[in-house]
Amino acid sequence: MTTETTAIPVTRGNESDRRSPRHRTFKGAHICFRGLNLAIDCVVRDYSDTGARLQVESLIGIPDRFDLVRDNFPMRVCRVIWRRAPEIGVEFLG
Repeated sequence: MTTETTAIPVTRGNESDRRSPRHRTFKGAHICFRGLNLAIDCVVRDYSDTGARLQVESLIGIPDRFDLVRDNFPMRVCRVIWRRAPEIGVEFLG
């Protein structure tokens, strides 16, 4: 699933507390498990240079660390920093 949208800055909470501005999006991606040939589909709802908000069908089975793969973007190693069904917030590592 690849839907192109124009990035629009998201202003939630105190934007000055963020390390980098968020941009709203609606792009398909995959949560990939390291060492396994397994992936969970998700939708990237907003992103920044340091993290993203992902929409998933279920929080069950999503590990604390995983690889996020999107078409035409480099793979990102992620750490989950919050979970509120049906979304998770991730921090990009490295």
